[in-house]
Amino acid sequence: MTGTEETLGGPAAVDDAARSVTRPFYVYAVLANSLFQRGVFVLFLQQRGFSAGQVALLQTLIYLVSGLAELPTGVIADRIGRRASILIGQALIAGCLLGQVSSSTYWVFLTLFVGQGVGMACVSGSDTALLYDLLVRRGATAGYVKINSRFTMLGTVTSGVAIVLGGQLQRVSWEIVYVASASCLVLAVVVLMSGVPEIRGADAVDEQDGAEKERGDATAWRAMLRVATPTLVTLVVVSGLMHATLTPYIIFTQKTLSEQGAGTALVSVVISAGFFVGGLTPLLSDRADRRIGYRVIVPVSLLTLAVALGLSGLGLVWVTIAAFLVLVGIPEITAVIVDKVFNEAVPSRHRASLLSMIAFVESALIGIGYLVLGALMDGLGASVGMSTYAAVPLVACLLWLPVLFRGARVTTEIKKPTDQKAS
Repeated sequence: MTGTEETLGGPAAVDDAARSVTRPFYVYAVLANSLFQRGVFVLFLQQRGFSAGQVALLQTLIYLVSGLAELPTGVIADRIGRRASILIGQALIAGCLLGQVSSSTYWVFLTLFVGQGVGMACVSGSDTALLYDLLVRRGATAGYVKINSRFTMLGTVTSGVAIVLGGQLQRVSWEIVYVASASCLVLAVVVLMSGVPEIRGADAVDEQDGAEKERGDATAWRAMLRVATPTLVTLVVVSGLMHATLTPYIIFTQKTLSEQGAGTALVSVVISAGFFVGGLTPLLSDRADRRIGYRVIVPVSLLTLAVALGLSGLGLVWVTIAAFLVLVGIPEITAVIVDKVFNEAVPSRHRASLLSMIAFVESALIGIGYLVLGALMDGLGASVGMSTYAAVPLVACLLWLPVLFRGARVTTEIKKPTDQKAS
């Protein structure tokens, strides 16, 4: 019997251990996603006198910087600690938000958006790596999908509520909107620091550690080369293409609905409803993982996205709305399940670094997706551009077919040497 089993004792003890981890994480998810400026920041930038092109440049910059910073910030998270990386990231984002509301000079905003992108990269990968390793330490990883789905749901639903509240707070002043957002990020860090222990890569222990030490993976690059099986690499690319479809689809649906005749009020209601749908559907992730599995749910999500984009191309506003609300949540289920696969497939010692590498691929593909879909919509019109972009999830589905038909799976456990088991 292992030490973990002796400590936990049984399923009830495992549930108690999981709850001790998840409570502060759930509070953190609510506070960290209470970004009231998220739904009105474009209006804020326009009121600062920036043109549409200048606003677009700021958004492109934040994605590029966030993607490029993923790799070094992941290494930092493994070296100094996942919780410390989150603290640095959220503090940096909060400071940048306060800087934005205090300035009206464009070059200052360029600098602040660079800092915000770095802060986002510090948080990305570190939060789920910290959550997963804490569950590993308590022998409760079996509930990771259910826990992460609730974590995701709370974050997304909170974002939807914050968008609505942000519009109301803006009637008072922009300072209240941005100061409230920054304050919530600070409180989120306080909750995490007080309720969650620190874990560095060297401190983390999982089922792969014994084999990892035998192989001597001293760097994240060596670890990545060892775990980068064809199936895992394919999953990373396919998952990236799924996000590169879903994220621009959600944002550009605003333009599609507007061109199809929907008023601003209706568009805002539909997008807010989409946030709630995307937040609630991940609660089905645990059931989908047990009954279907990631090998099947991945192509289902890709085909769902293709159908949604295709229906948007019909030019019928209520069809576009129905497709958006009914289908937008399914890829969110897949994202939670795939996140579990990624966490299981990489060793704890370099978990934040390797997850950051994966996030870098996703960020790069999302950035390219924005450019491609934007060009298609400008050249062909919003509706036809959307339907043409359906080729992206279909290509991703074709890439996944060999994995599906071969029955290949991502290796999620490295067997320990016989002599180590005996000891």
